Amino acid sequence: MSEYQSTRNRDINITCTEAILQGISKEGGLFVPKALPKMDFTLENILEFDYQTLAYRVMRLFFDDFKVEDLKECINKAYDEKFDTSVIVPLKTIPSAHFLELFHGPTLAFKDMALSILPYLMTTSKTYQQEDKEIVILTATSGDTGKAALEGFADVVGTRIIVFFPEDGVSDVQKRQMTTQKGDNTFVVGIKGNFDDAQTGVKQIFADAELEKELAEKGYVFSSANSINIGRLVPQVVYYFYAYGQLVKEGSIKVGEPMNVVVPTGNFGNILAAYYAKEMGLPIHKFICASNKNKVLTDFFEKGIYDRRRDFHITNSPSMDILISSNLERFLYHMSNENAELVNELMGALKDQGMYEIPKDMKQNMGLFAAGYADDEVTAKTIRKVYDEENYLMDTHTAVAYAVYEDYKNRTQDMTPTVIASTASPYKFTGSVMGAIDNQYKAQDDFILLKEMEKLLNEKMPSTIRDLETMEIKHKTICEVDEMKQVVRAFLD
Repeated sequence: MSEYQSTRNRDINITCTEAILQGISKEGGLFVPKALPKMDFTLENILEFDYQTLAYRVMRLFFDDFKVEDLKECINKAYDEKFDTSVIVPLKTIPSAHFLELFHGPTLAFKDMALSILPYLMTTSKTYQQEDKEIVILTATSGDTGKAALEGFADVVGTRIIVFFPEDGVSDVQKRQMTTQKGDNTFVVGIKGNFDDAQTGVKQIFADAELEKELAEKGYVFSSANSINIGRLVPQVVYYFYAYGQLVKEGSIKVGEPMNVVVPTGNFGNILAAYYAKEMGLPIHKFICASNKNKVLTDFFEKGIYDRRRDFHITNSPSMDILISSNLERFLYHMSNENAELVNELMGALKDQGMYEIPKDMKQNMGLFAAGYADDEVTAKTIRKVYDEENYLMDTHTAVAYAVYEDYKNRTQDMTPTVIASTASPYKFTGSVMGAIDNQYKAQDDFILLKEMEKLLNEKMPSTIRDLETMEIKHKTICEVDEMKQVVRAFLD
């Protein structure tokens, strides 16, 4: 049976169902598999599997304490008609690039790929662990995780969900998606701060032993829907295998040949999932980490120094407006040969001094990774260029990835077939996307631009946002960062 350890204490060994329920280790570490599993199927098999079968074959290697029928049920309930395509994640190829479209779920963002299944994984784990307390999902979001988590957990028996988001740091569409969320067990709060403030606040609540005891006495236990939860991260590994199969099927590579992946990332979870796929046996040649102007990850890969002591920029790719990348902690654990003491020391330095520098041998282990960034101006130009020349409309985050990939290719002349993770629908960021295409759209209302984008693409906009503008706003709470704990108490009382 698989065991999971904390990145900060290797003496902590628990099962996957315990890790999924806890979300984060008591001392603040993140759970990782004691040993990353190897694929027990062939690359040829990938060509035969539909998405659900592939998901089972990958996830069972991480979650082997789930009964076969239970894991299959979780997968089949997650990846069903709520996605607008039966293939779940289509690979869209244009002359200059391959895009893995991860936004065909109910909230139009890649977070649906994991958050459609996490509620089922969590309620099954709850049954296995005979947990009788009500699970309180506590989540910080930079825009997309929040709505996807709310959608997944709304009205799920035995759970409540509280989402904190930066009040002035998400798009109008993202905010409206969250604040109109239905479900008696849902609660959405805007904070007067940025995503890092929200994420730090949530971690502090998790680490508050007094609050944990207080809520336990009232019948509650905390867990997380952020990618700090291993139940969020593992489902993301699947789609990199699926992308590989699609590349082979269309003739871009032959079985056994490598591919590159480019991932726009802020919290490092999506690209870490690709790294896990590589460790399992998927032929990935290079991981290209794409950032926006908040380029703390680019600087880290170039210098081996992680330094959050810098200006925070609100950009046109808000889901990457992050200076503290939580999942990088798991990456440090793997790159340091599972040195939990060193990881604990580095995380302590980040908390106390705002920065850390990794040892030289760790930096040498990161040779498979490249990094780059694109600011708002480059992002906008990229959207317009690809639309004008190839009639493909990207959202801002995907455009960051495309721009970074073009720069990487020009610098290195690496022509390995490459998959770009397309993490959101352009409909989620209408103002930035339409403004990039034509100045006439700048400063127009996002909801007017939804209709303009629909005309431009000559297709019906997704039904999940068609009536968004007229839906009732149900969540109006706004708080200061230091009030987050009181807000949680008030909702649960």
